[in-house]
Amino acid sequence: QVQLVESGGGLVQTGDSLRLSCTASVRAFSNYAMGWFRQAPGKEREFVAAISRGGLTTVYGDSVKGRFTIVRDDAKNMVYLLSHSPKPEDTAVYYCAAKHTVVANDAPRDEYGYWGQGTQVTVSS
Repeated sequence: QVQLVESGGGLVQTGDSLRLSCTASVRAFSNYAMGWFRQAPGKEREFVAAISRGGLTTVYGDSVKGRFTIVRDDAKNMVYLLSHSPKPEDTAVYYCAAKHTVVANDAPRDEYGYWGQGTQVTVSS
């Protein structure tokens, strides 16, 4: 059983720093690739970022590439999504996701089996 809980959302202004956290309640967290997705009102869910086991591989969606960073801390069972330059178009509910994988460099854009409840992020200009 995998439980994921996101935190760190809320109201931020353009130019503020954003840090979202995801805490995973799972044995052997290091065996999971982790991802972040988001969904804005009236839009489909969008891939944001993924990180492989051990953190050697990261992948980003085109809309956030160069602005967001995904990192993981296996000692704390946590994964983070960071941005130093959020924009109003980043407003969405952000979801953390986990995929059990045996592939060391697997940082997938889909096929996640476990999801958190989401955290709302609103970016004002």
